[in-house]
Amino acid sequence: MTTLTDPGTVGTHRSSRRMWAILGLVLLADALDVIDATVTNIAAPTIARDLHGGEGLIKWLGTAYLLAMGVLLVVGGRLGDKFGQRRLFLIGISGFTLASAVAGLAPEPTLLIAARVAQGAFGALLIPQGMAIMMKAFGRDLLAKAFGLFGPVLGVSSVAGPVLAGFIISADLFGLSWRPIFLANVILGGIGLVIATRILPRDDGDRSTVVDGRGSGLLAVTMIGLLYGLIEGSTNGWTALPVASIIAGVLFFAAFARRQRTATHPLVTRSLLQNRGFTSGMLVGLSVFAAGAGLVLVLSLFMQEGLHASARDTSLGLVPLTLGIITSAFAAMAGLVAKLGRRLVAIGLAVVVVGCGWLLAVVDRAGLWSLTPALFVTGIGIGLCFTTIPMVALGDAKPEEAGSASGSLSSLQQLASALGSAAVTSIFFQAAASGLDHAMKVSLVVVLVVCALSLPVVALMPRTAPREPGH
Repeated sequence: MTTLTDPGTVGTHRSSRRMWAILGLVLLADALDVIDATVTNIAAPTIARDLHGGEGLIKWLGTAYLLAMGVLLVVGGRLGDKFGQRRLFLIGISGFTLASAVAGLAPEPTLLIAARVAQGAFGALLIPQGMAIMMKAFGRDLLAKAFGLFGPVLGVSSVAGPVLAGFIISADLFGLSWRPIFLANVILGGIGLVIATRILPRDDGDRSTVVDGRGSGLLAVTMIGLLYGLIEGSTNGWTALPVASIIAGVLFFAAFARRQRTATHPLVTRSLLQNRGFTSGMLVGLSVFAAGAGLVLVLSLFMQEGLHASARDTSLGLVPLTLGIITSAFAAMAGLVAKLGRRLVAIGLAVVVVGCGWLLAVVDRAGLWSLTPALFVTGIGIGLCFTTIPMVALGDAKPEEAGSASGSLSSLQQLASALGSAAVTSIFFQAAASGLDHAMKVSLVVVLVVCALSLPVVALMPRTAPREPGH
Protein backbone atom coordinates (compact mmCIF):
# COMPACT_ATOMS: atom_id res chain seq x y z
CA MET A 1 0.00 0.00 0.00
CA THR A 2 1.36 3.42 -0.96
CA THR A 3 1.19 6.21 1.62
CA LEU A 4 1.44 9.98 1.24
CA THR A 5 4.93 9.81 2.67
CA ASP A 6 6.11 7.36 0.04
CA PRO A 7 9.01 9.15 -1.74
CA GLY A 8 7.81 7.90 -5.11
CA THR A 9 4.34 9.33 -4.53
CA VAL A 10 5.71 12.69 -3.36
CA GLY A 11 7.99 12.81 -6.43
CA THR A 12 5.06 12.03 -8.72
CA HIS A 13 2.91 14.74 -7.13
CA ARG A 14 5.70 17.27 -7.45
CA SER A 15 6.26 16.29 -11.07
CA SER A 16 2.55 16.62 -11.81
CA ARG A 17 2.33 20.05 -10.14
CA ARG A 18 5.37 21.19 -12.08
CA MET A 19 3.87 20.05 -15.40
CA TRP A 20 0.65 21.98 -14.85
CA ALA A 21 2.61 25.00 -13.61
CA ILE A 22 4.58 24.92 -16.88
CA LEU A 23 1.29 24.75 -18.80
CA GLY A 24 -0.02 27.79 -16.88
CA LEU A 25 3.19 29.68 -17.64
CA VAL A 26 3.03 28.89 -21.37
CA LEU A 27 -0.65 29.89 -21.48
CA LEU A 28 0.22 33.18 -19.75
CA ALA A 29 2.87 33.94 -22.39
CA ASP A 30 0.50 33.13 -25.26
CA ALA A 31 -2.30 35.17 -23.69
CA LEU A 32 0.02 38.18 -23.36
CA ASP A 33 0.85 37.88 -27.05
CA VAL A 34 -2.80 37.69 -28.15
CA ILE A 35 -3.82 40.59 -25.90
CA ASP A 36 -0.97 42.82 -27.06
CA ALA A 37 -1.70 42.05 -30.69
CA THR A 38 -5.32 43.21 -30.28
CA VAL A 39 -5.40 46.00 -27.66
CA THR A 40 -4.29 48.73 -30.05
CA ASN A 41 -7.30 48.01 -32.30
CA ILE A 42 -9.32 49.87 -29.67
CA ALA A 43 -6.65 52.12 -28.16
CA ALA A 44 -5.10 53.49 -31.37
CA PRO A 45 -7.31 56.60 -31.80
CA THR A 46 -6.89 57.61 -28.14
CA ILE A 47 -3.12 57.08 -28.24
CA ALA A 48 -2.80 59.04 -31.49
CA ARG A 49 -4.72 62.01 -30.03
CA ASP A 50 -2.76 61.96 -26.78
CA LEU A 51 0.67 61.80 -28.45
CA HIS A 52 -0.32 63.91 -31.50
CA GLY A 53 0.74 61.07 -33.77
CA GLY A 54 -2.00 61.30 -36.41
CA GLU A 55 -2.82 58.65 -39.00
CA GLY A 56 0.75 57.37 -39.20
CA LEU A 57 0.80 56.36 -35.53
CA ILE A 58 -2.56 54.61 -35.84
CA LYS A 59 -1.24 52.57 -38.77
CA TRP A 60 2.07 51.66 -37.11
CA LEU A 61 0.82 50.73 -33.61
CA GLY A 62 -0.37 47.25 -34.51
CA THR A 63 1.75 46.86 -37.63
CA ALA A 64 5.07 47.35 -35.80
CA TYR A 65 4.28 44.57 -33.32
CA LEU A 66 3.05 42.11 -35.95
CA LEU A 67 5.96 42.90 -38.28
CA ALA A 68 8.63 42.08 -35.70
CA MET A 69 6.75 39.01 -34.52
CA GLY A 70 6.25 37.66 -38.04
CA VAL A 71 9.83 38.22 -39.23
CA LEU A 72 11.45 36.65 -36.16
CA LEU A 73 9.01 33.88 -35.20
CA VAL A 74 10.71 31.07 -37.12
CA VAL A 75 14.13 32.37 -36.07
CA GLY A 76 13.01 32.38 -32.43
CA GLY A 77 12.14 28.70 -32.65
CA ARG A 78 15.51 27.86 -34.22
CA LEU A 79 17.37 29.89 -31.57
CA GLY A 80 15.57 27.92 -28.87
CA ASP A 81 16.71 24.68 -30.46
CA LYS A 82 20.28 26.01 -30.65
CA PHE A 83 20.72 27.67 -27.25
CA GLY A 84 18.00 25.99 -25.16
CA GLN A 85 14.31 26.76 -24.75
CA ARG A 86 14.63 27.83 -21.10
CA ARG A 87 17.26 30.45 -21.90
CA LEU A 88 15.27 31.89 -24.81
CA PHE A 89 12.03 31.86 -22.81
CA LEU A 90 13.67 33.88 -20.03
CA ILE A 91 15.22 36.33 -22.49
CA GLY A 92 11.91 36.66 -24.32
CA ILE A 93 9.72 37.32 -21.29
CA SER A 94 12.29 39.69 -19.73
CA GLY A 95 12.58 41.72 -22.93
CA PHE A 96 8.82 41.71 -23.50
CA THR A 97 8.23 43.01 -19.97
CA LEU A 98 10.83 45.77 -20.32
CA ALA A 99 9.51 46.80 -23.74
CA SER A 100 5.99 46.96 -22.29
CA ALA A 101 7.22 49.35 -19.60
CA VAL A 102 8.81 51.57 -22.24
CA ALA A 103 5.60 51.51 -24.30
CA GLY A 104 3.48 52.44 -21.28
CA LEU A 105 5.75 55.35 -20.37
CA ALA A 106 6.56 56.56 -23.91
CA PRO A 107 6.26 60.37 -24.16
CA GLU A 108 6.18 60.54 -27.97
CA PRO A 109 5.24 58.39 -30.99
CA THR A 110 8.70 57.29 -32.18
CA LEU A 111 9.66 55.73 -28.84
CA LEU A 112 6.27 54.03 -28.59
CA ILE A 113 6.64 52.45 -32.05
CA ALA A 114 10.18 51.33 -31.18
CA ALA A 115 8.81 49.75 -28.00
CA ARG A 116 6.11 47.96 -30.01
CA VAL A 117 8.78 46.57 -32.34
CA ALA A 118 10.73 45.38 -29.30
CA GLN A 119 7.59 43.76 -27.85
CA GLY A 120 7.05 41.83 -31.07
CA ALA A 121 10.72 40.85 -31.37
CA PHE A 122 10.99 39.53 -27.82
CA GLY A 123 7.57 37.91 -28.19
CA ALA A 124 8.95 36.02 -31.20
CA LEU A 125 11.73 34.68 -28.96
CA LEU A 126 9.24 33.79 -26.23
CA ILE A 127 6.25 32.16 -27.94
CA PRO A 128 7.92 29.30 -29.89
CA GLN A 129 9.66 28.00 -26.77
CA GLY A 130 6.42 27.21 -24.96
CA MET A 131 5.35 24.43 -27.31
CA ALA A 132 8.82 22.84 -27.32
CA ILE A 133 9.02 22.97 -23.50
CA MET A 134 5.59 21.33 -23.18
CA MET A 135 6.51 18.57 -25.63
CA LYS A 136 9.39 17.66 -23.31
CA ALA A 137 7.55 18.15 -20.00
CA PHE A 138 4.28 16.32 -20.76
CA GLY A 139 3.76 12.67 -21.48
CA ARG A 140 1.97 11.80 -24.71
CA ASP A 141 -1.25 10.92 -22.86
CA LEU A 142 -1.44 14.33 -21.14
CA LEU A 143 -0.25 16.41 -24.07
CA ALA A 144 -3.57 16.36 -25.92
CA LYS A 145 -5.41 17.39 -22.75
CA ALA A 146 -2.96 20.25 -22.22
CA PHE A 147 -3.25 21.45 -25.83
CA GLY A 148 -7.02 21.37 -25.46
CA LEU A 149 -6.80 24.28 -23.04
CA PHE A 150 -5.11 26.56 -25.57
CA GLY A 151 -8.24 27.22 -27.62
CA PRO A 152 -10.42 28.43 -24.73
CA VAL A 153 -7.65 30.52 -23.14
CA LEU A 154 -6.61 32.20 -26.38
CA GLY A 155 -10.25 32.70 -27.33
CA VAL A 156 -10.97 34.46 -24.06
CA SER A 157 -7.78 36.50 -24.49
CA SER A 158 -8.81 37.67 -27.94
CA VAL A 159 -12.04 39.02 -26.43
CA ALA A 160 -10.48 40.26 -23.21
CA GLY A 161 -7.77 42.35 -24.90
CA PRO A 162 -9.99 44.84 -26.72
CA VAL A 163 -12.67 44.84 -23.99
CA LEU A 164 -10.14 45.56 -21.24
CA ALA A 165 -8.52 48.24 -23.39
CA GLY A 166 -11.88 49.95 -23.81
CA PHE A 167 -12.72 49.86 -20.12
CA ILE A 168 -9.22 50.92 -19.02
CA ILE A 169 -9.26 53.94 -21.33
CA SER A 170 -12.77 54.92 -20.26
CA ALA A 171 -11.86 54.52 -16.56
CA ASP A 172 -8.75 56.72 -16.99
CA LEU A 173 -7.02 54.97 -14.08
CA PHE A 174 -4.84 57.40 -12.09
CA GLY A 175 -5.19 59.84 -14.97
CA LEU A 176 -3.02 57.56 -17.15
CA SER A 177 -5.58 57.09 -19.96
CA TRP A 178 -4.27 54.34 -22.31
CA ARG A 179 -0.93 53.69 -20.58
CA PRO A 180 -2.11 50.94 -18.16
CA ILE A 181 -2.88 48.63 -21.11
CA PHE A 182 0.89 48.28 -21.56
CA LEU A 183 1.96 48.77 -17.95
CA ALA A 184 -0.20 45.82 -16.84
CA ASN A 185 2.24 43.61 -18.78
CA VAL A 186 5.00 44.66 -16.39
CA ILE A 187 3.15 43.00 -13.51
CA LEU A 188 2.10 39.90 -15.46
CA GLY A 189 5.47 39.57 -17.17
CA GLY A 190 7.30 40.00 -13.87
CA ILE A 191 5.22 37.22 -12.29
CA GLY A 192 5.86 35.02 -15.32
CA LEU A 193 9.61 35.66 -15.14
CA VAL A 194 9.79 34.66 -11.46
CA ILE A 195 7.80 31.48 -12.08
CA ALA A 196 9.82 30.61 -15.21
CA THR A 197 13.10 30.97 -13.32
CA ARG A 198 11.90 28.51 -10.70
CA ILE A 199 10.14 25.79 -12.72
CA LEU A 200 11.48 25.58 -16.27
CA PRO A 201 13.82 22.64 -16.81
CA ARG A 202 17.37 23.43 -17.83
CA ASP A 203 18.48 22.45 -21.31
CA ASP A 204 21.65 23.23 -23.22
CA GLY A 205 20.21 23.13 -26.73
CA ASP A 206 21.94 21.79 -29.80
CA ARG A 207 24.70 24.15 -30.96
CA SER A 208 24.80 22.41 -34.35
CA THR A 209 21.36 23.89 -35.22
CA VAL A 210 21.72 26.35 -38.11
CA VAL A 211 19.86 29.69 -38.06
CA ASP A 212 19.54 31.46 -41.42
CA GLY A 213 20.29 34.97 -40.25
CA ARG A 214 20.81 36.27 -43.79
CA GLY A 215 17.42 35.02 -44.94
CA SER A 216 15.76 36.55 -41.88
CA GLY A 217 17.49 39.87 -42.52
CA LEU A 218 16.35 39.93 -46.15
CA LEU A 219 12.77 39.18 -45.08
CA ALA A 220 12.90 41.94 -42.46
CA VAL A 221 14.17 44.55 -44.95
CA THR A 222 11.53 43.41 -47.45
CA MET A 223 8.69 43.95 -45.00
CA ILE A 224 10.04 47.23 -43.66
CA GLY A 225 10.43 48.59 -47.18
CA LEU A 226 6.93 47.59 -48.23
CA LEU A 227 5.22 48.76 -45.04
CA TYR A 228 7.13 52.02 -44.70
CA GLY A 229 6.42 52.90 -48.32
CA LEU A 230 2.75 52.03 -48.01
CA ILE A 231 2.21 53.94 -44.77
CA GLU A 232 4.37 56.95 -45.65
CA GLY A 233 2.88 57.27 -49.12
CA SER A 234 -0.73 57.02 -48.00
CA THR A 235 -0.13 59.42 -45.08
CA ASN A 236 2.14 62.13 -46.51
CA GLY A 237 1.81 61.72 -50.27
CA TRP A 238 3.45 59.54 -52.91
CA THR A 239 6.78 61.30 -53.16
CA ALA A 240 10.03 59.69 -54.29
CA LEU A 241 10.81 58.28 -50.82
CA PRO A 242 7.79 55.97 -50.34
CA VAL A 243 7.92 54.85 -53.96
CA ALA A 244 11.63 54.02 -53.65
CA SER A 245 10.90 52.21 -50.38
CA ILE A 246 8.33 49.95 -52.02
CA ILE A 247 10.64 49.25 -54.97
CA ALA A 248 13.43 48.37 -52.53
CA GLY A 249 11.06 46.05 -50.69
CA VAL A 250 10.24 44.23 -53.92
CA LEU A 251 13.93 43.89 -54.81
CA PHE A 252 14.80 42.56 -51.38
CA PHE A 253 11.94 40.09 -51.63
CA ALA A 254 13.48 38.79 -54.85
CA ALA A 255 16.79 38.40 -52.98
CA PHE A 256 14.95 36.61 -50.14
CA ALA A 257 13.30 34.22 -52.63
CA ARG A 258 16.69 33.47 -54.20
CA ARG A 259 18.15 32.86 -50.75
CA GLN A 260 15.43 30.30 -50.04
CA ARG A 261 16.43 28.43 -53.20
CA THR A 262 20.17 28.44 -52.51
CA ALA A 263 20.60 28.34 -48.70
CA THR A 264 21.63 25.03 -47.13
CA HIS A 265 19.15 25.56 -44.28
CA PRO A 266 16.43 27.92 -45.60
CA LEU A 267 13.71 29.38 -43.39
CA VAL A 268 11.12 27.51 -45.46
CA THR A 269 11.92 23.93 -46.49
CA ARG A 270 12.43 23.97 -50.27
CA SER A 271 10.22 20.94 -50.90
CA LEU A 272 7.30 22.87 -49.36
CA LEU A 273 7.66 25.64 -51.91
CA GLN A 274 7.32 22.99 -54.64
CA ASN A 275 4.15 21.64 -53.01
CA ARG A 276 1.18 23.15 -54.89
CA GLY A 277 -1.25 22.51 -52.06
CA PHE A 278 0.93 24.22 -49.46
CA THR A 279 1.80 27.23 -51.62
CA SER A 280 -1.87 27.65 -52.54
CA GLY A 281 -2.72 27.61 -48.84
CA MET A 282 -0.02 30.23 -48.23
CA LEU A 283 -1.50 32.44 -50.96
CA VAL A 284 -5.05 32.11 -49.64
CA GLY A 285 -3.80 32.67 -46.10
CA LEU A 286 -1.85 35.79 -47.09
CA SER A 287 -4.95 37.32 -48.67
CA VAL A 288 -7.48 36.35 -46.02
CA PHE A 289 -5.33 37.03 -42.93
CA ALA A 290 -4.49 40.48 -44.33
CA ALA A 291 -8.11 41.28 -45.18
CA GLY A 292 -9.43 40.05 -41.82
CA ALA A 293 -6.88 41.96 -39.72
CA GLY A 294 -7.42 45.13 -41.71
CA LEU A 295 -11.20 44.84 -41.40
CA VAL A 296 -11.14 44.53 -37.60
CA LEU A 297 -8.97 47.64 -37.28
CA VAL A 298 -11.02 49.87 -39.60
CA LEU A 299 -14.25 48.74 -37.91
CA SER A 300 -12.81 50.00 -34.62
CA LEU A 301 -11.78 53.29 -36.24
CA PHE A 302 -15.20 53.71 -37.86
CA MET A 303 -17.06 53.07 -34.61
CA GLN A 304 -14.99 55.59 -32.67
CA GLU A 305 -14.52 58.28 -35.33
CA GLY A 306 -17.61 57.76 -37.49
CA LEU A 307 -20.24 56.66 -34.97
CA HIS A 308 -18.60 58.61 -32.11
CA ALA A 309 -18.66 55.63 -29.78
CA SER A 310 -16.44 55.65 -26.69
CA ALA A 311 -13.51 53.25 -26.44
CA ARG A 312 -15.54 51.14 -24.00
CA ASP A 313 -18.63 50.99 -26.25
CA THR A 314 -16.46 50.23 -29.27
CA SER A 315 -14.82 47.31 -27.48
CA LEU A 316 -18.26 45.97 -26.56
CA GLY A 317 -19.55 46.64 -30.08
CA LEU A 318 -16.82 44.40 -31.51
CA VAL A 319 -17.60 41.52 -29.12
CA PRO A 320 -20.15 39.95 -31.55
CA LEU A 321 -17.44 39.79 -34.23
CA THR A 322 -15.02 38.14 -31.79
CA LEU A 323 -17.67 35.73 -30.50
CA GLY A 324 -18.40 34.73 -34.09
CA ILE A 325 -14.69 34.05 -34.64
CA ILE A 326 -14.40 31.97 -31.47
CA THR A 327 -17.63 30.01 -32.11
CA SER A 328 -16.67 28.98 -35.62
CA ALA A 329 -13.07 28.27 -34.63
CA PHE A 330 -14.23 25.81 -31.97
CA ALA A 331 -16.69 24.23 -34.41
CA ALA A 332 -13.88 23.75 -36.94
CA MET A 333 -11.54 22.26 -34.35
CA ALA A 334 -14.30 19.99 -33.01
CA GLY A 335 -14.41 18.01 -36.23
CA LEU A 336 -15.71 20.12 -39.11
CA VAL A 337 -12.28 20.62 -40.66
CA ALA A 338 -11.60 16.87 -40.52
CA LYS A 339 -14.88 16.16 -42.32
CA LEU A 340 -14.93 19.00 -44.83
CA GLY A 341 -11.29 19.91 -45.44
CA ARG A 342 -10.84 22.66 -48.02
CA ARG A 343 -14.61 22.91 -48.50
CA LEU A 344 -14.73 24.50 -45.04
CA VAL A 345 -12.28 27.17 -46.22
CA ALA A 346 -14.59 27.92 -49.16
CA ILE A 347 -17.59 28.06 -46.82
CA GLY A 348 -15.73 30.45 -44.52
CA LEU A 349 -14.81 32.75 -47.42
CA ALA A 350 -18.41 32.70 -48.67
CA VAL A 351 -19.68 33.62 -45.20
CA VAL A 352 -17.20 36.52 -44.99
CA VAL A 353 -18.48 37.77 -48.36
CA VAL A 354 -22.08 37.55 -47.10
CA GLY A 355 -21.18 39.29 -43.84
CA CYS A 356 -19.35 42.12 -45.59
CA GLY A 357 -22.27 42.51 -48.00
CA TRP A 358 -24.66 42.74 -45.03
CA LEU A 359 -22.46 45.37 -43.38
CA LEU A 360 -22.35 47.32 -46.66
CA ALA A 361 -26.13 47.39 -46.69
CA VAL A 362 -26.54 48.80 -43.18
CA VAL A 363 -23.33 50.62 -42.24
CA ASP A 364 -24.40 54.09 -43.40
CA ARG A 365 -27.78 54.10 -41.70
CA ALA A 366 -27.28 52.03 -38.57
CA GLY A 367 -26.12 52.78 -35.07
CA LEU A 368 -23.42 50.87 -33.24
CA TRP A 369 -25.63 48.10 -31.88
CA SER A 370 -27.55 47.64 -35.14
CA LEU A 371 -24.37 46.23 -36.67
CA THR A 372 -24.37 43.27 -34.25
CA PRO A 373 -25.98 40.54 -36.47
CA ALA A 374 -23.81 41.37 -39.49
CA LEU A 375 -20.68 41.50 -37.33
CA PHE A 376 -21.46 38.09 -35.83
CA VAL A 377 -21.91 36.53 -39.29
CA THR A 378 -18.69 38.13 -40.52
CA GLY A 379 -16.88 36.81 -37.44
CA ILE A 380 -18.11 33.27 -38.15
CA GLY A 381 -16.61 33.45 -41.63
CA ILE A 382 -13.30 34.89 -40.41
CA GLY A 383 -13.05 32.27 -37.66
CA LEU A 384 -13.61 29.43 -40.11
CA CYS A 385 -10.92 30.80 -42.44
CA PHE A 386 -8.34 31.66 -39.78
CA THR A 387 -8.64 28.24 -38.15
CA THR A 388 -9.03 26.07 -41.23
CA ILE A 389 -6.55 27.54 -43.74
CA PRO A 390 -3.40 26.65 -41.73
CA MET A 391 -4.70 23.15 -40.98
CA VAL A 392 -5.72 22.33 -44.56
CA ALA A 393 -2.53 23.84 -46.01
CA LEU A 394 -0.59 21.17 -44.07
CA GLY A 395 -2.64 18.36 -45.65
CA ASP A 396 0.00 17.32 -48.21
CA ALA A 397 3.07 18.09 -46.06
CA LYS A 398 5.33 15.19 -45.16
CA PRO A 399 5.97 14.46 -41.47
CA GLU A 400 9.53 15.78 -41.71
CA GLU A 401 8.20 19.02 -43.25
CA ALA A 402 5.54 19.64 -40.59
CA GLY A 403 7.70 21.77 -38.28
CA SER A 404 8.90 24.10 -41.04
CA ALA A 405 5.40 24.28 -42.55
CA SER A 406 3.73 25.14 -39.24
CA GLY A 407 6.34 27.79 -38.41
CA SER A 408 6.05 29.31 -41.88
CA LEU A 409 2.27 29.54 -41.61
CA SER A 410 2.49 31.17 -38.17
CA SER A 411 4.92 33.76 -39.50
CA LEU A 412 2.75 34.31 -42.58
CA GLN A 413 -0.27 35.02 -40.38
CA GLN A 414 1.63 37.69 -38.43
CA LEU A 415 3.16 39.30 -41.54
CA ALA A 416 -0.13 39.23 -43.46
CA SER A 417 -1.87 40.85 -40.49
CA ALA A 418 0.77 43.60 -40.50
CA LEU A 419 0.34 44.18 -44.23
CA GLY A 420 -3.44 44.06 -43.99
CA SER A 421 -3.61 46.47 -41.05
CA ALA A 422 -1.43 48.96 -42.95
CA ALA A 423 -3.10 48.52 -46.34
CA VAL A 424 -6.77 48.57 -45.31
CA THR A 425 -6.33 51.49 -42.90
CA SER A 426 -4.49 53.37 -45.67
CA ILE A 427 -7.46 52.77 -47.97
CA PHE A 428 -9.83 53.85 -45.17
CA PHE A 429 -8.02 57.14 -44.54
CA GLN A 430 -7.64 57.87 -48.27
CA ALA A 431 -11.38 57.44 -48.75
CA ALA A 432 -12.24 59.40 -45.59
CA ALA A 433 -12.11 62.69 -47.53
CA SER A 434 -15.59 61.79 -48.80
CA GLY A 435 -16.87 60.91 -45.32
CA LEU A 436 -16.27 58.08 -42.88
CA ASP A 437 -19.38 56.18 -44.02
CA HIS A 438 -17.91 56.17 -47.53
CA ALA A 439 -14.49 55.15 -46.18
CA MET A 440 -16.00 52.19 -44.32
CA LYS A 441 -17.90 51.11 -47.43
CA VAL A 442 -14.79 51.26 -49.59
CA SER A 443 -12.87 49.19 -47.01
CA LEU A 444 -15.65 46.60 -46.92
CA VAL A 445 -15.68 46.36 -50.72
CA VAL A 446 -11.91 45.76 -50.73
CA VAL A 447 -12.20 42.96 -48.13
CA LEU A 448 -15.16 41.45 -49.97
CA VAL A 449 -13.31 41.45 -53.32
CA VAL A 450 -10.12 39.96 -51.81
CA CYS A 451 -12.10 37.10 -50.25
CA ALA A 452 -14.10 36.50 -53.42
CA LEU A 453 -10.93 36.36 -55.55
CA SER A 454 -9.41 33.87 -53.10
CA LEU A 455 -12.23 31.37 -53.59
CA PRO A 456 -10.94 29.84 -56.87
CA VAL A 457 -7.48 29.31 -55.33
CA VAL A 458 -9.02 27.17 -52.57
CA ALA A 459 -9.57 24.43 -55.19
CA LEU A 460 -5.77 24.06 -55.43
CA MET A 461 -5.33 23.47 -51.68
CA PRO A 462 -5.09 19.94 -50.22
CA ARG A 463 -8.48 18.24 -50.01
CA THR A 464 -8.15 17.40 -46.32
CA ALA A 465 -6.21 18.44 -43.25
CA PRO A 466 -3.67 16.04 -41.67
CA ARG A 467 -5.37 13.35 -39.61
CA GLU A 468 -3.07 14.06 -36.70
CA PRO A 469 -1.07 17.17 -35.84
CA GLY A 470 2.35 16.96 -37.34
CA HIS A 471 1.40 14.21 -39.81
